[in-house]
Amino acid sequence: MALSRRVLLGRLAATGAAGAALATGAGPARAADPAHGGGRRVHTGFDRLSADGYRLLDGRKVGIVTNPTGVNRDLRHIVDVMHADERVRLTAVFGPEHGFRGTAQAGGSEGRYDDPATGLPVYDTYNKSGKELAGIFTASGVDTVVFDIQDVGARFYTYIWTLYDCMVAAVLAGKRFLVLDRPNPVTGRAATGPVLDKAFASFIGREPIAQAHGMTVAELALLFNGEFVPQAAGRPVELETVRMTGWRRGDFYGTTGLPWVPPSPNMPTPDTALVYSGTCLFEGTNLSEGRGTTRPFELLGADGIDRRWAAAATELGLPGVHFREAYFAPTFSKFQGKTIGGVQLHVHDPGTFDPVRTGIGLLVTAKRVWSGFAWRPDNGIDRLTGSATVRKMIDAGAGPDEITAAWQENLTRFRAVRRRYLRYR
Repeated sequence: MALSRRVLLGRLAATGAAGAALATGAGPARAADPAHGGGRRVHTGFDRLSADGYRLLDGRKVGIVTNPTGVNRDLRHIVDVMHADERVRLTAVFGPEHGFRGTAQAGGSEGRYDDPATGLPVYDTYNKSGKELAGIFTASGVDTVVFDIQDVGARFYTYIWTLYDCMVAAVLAGKRFLVLDRPNPVTGRAATGPVLDKAFASFIGREPIAQAHGMTVAELALLFNGEFVPQAAGRPVELETVRMTGWRRGDFYGTTGLPWVPPSPNMPTPDTALVYSGTCLFEGTNLSEGRGTTRPFELLGADGIDRRWAAAATELGLPGVHFREAYFAPTFSKFQGKTIGGVQLHVHDPGTFDPVRTGIGLLVTAKRVWSGFAWRPDNGIDRLTGSATVRKMIDAGAGPDEITAAWQENLTRFRAVRRRYLRYR
């Protein structure tokens, strides 16, 4: 009875996925789907892998790097779907920051355990790299590592560096690597912001890419494998990617027809992702970045800030966004339980909104209007921006135009490299 149930569940999962055969191209756009917000119907890499009968995993012992965002259109987790399908020999799961099932807060993970739902061993990859991570892959007994996690488009979001670290470890352990693509929720139109200086490399930025990279995870995997993995591991990884169909570079997440699952506890909506690559810079200051509120990264503030900040930010004339004077009391993190003043960002035109330039403008004006402004003592702002330049220029009194001009040369070079790895129009 158990076997027949697994077969039945597997067939149901396959028929619920995209009906097209697996292909390497981006594929034609689909008609609008009224049931999912009116956008084109996007099929993820997993949709296409399962619709093709998991051909790329045939005969393989598979481990998957994923988290709560690894779901199909019916919100069933792909680990549960694949475990129930006899065509897939799924033998291990690898959890990133926040964990496979998402029980840990920022800077935490779930550790090593057996998943109660499937019985599969779950290994902790958070903050592990190189030979240590390669040893985990070897101990798991897998020969193919699959990656399927929803990214948000910012260099300092750790999942893309889990991708990079896992690719390097796969080379060291002699494992094949397969990336299942998902949309960049804030579009893939352009790369913006400063490019990382390798002297400031950390787990929120291993290699020199732009602060808002404008790529999907599969495109990033191709870029990593072409530019960085050989330097770290001696040679490229044996990499395959499964692209989406129906997604275009200018698509915001709300047009995809896909359900949104928070990739981390403080990324509740696609609106959060839209501002994150700019306002996350406030993690490098003594201001609250809105953690502990219902609008993290959209609400910013501190004790002693008043309406003058919103007024100063408005005077910058930044496109696509309004700033509202706001007061809030975070339930955890900075200023826990204390009512503080600040601003709320209201993005009214996502097409013209530049999150990185906006984040810089808010840092500049916060320092001008609030005498209590301070950088975090460890200069974490330098790891977020990728160098000491932004911090030093703000301290010297530079404005947003001067600061953004300072990174354009490096950004132009990165954009030229990035262009070679783009796979969608």
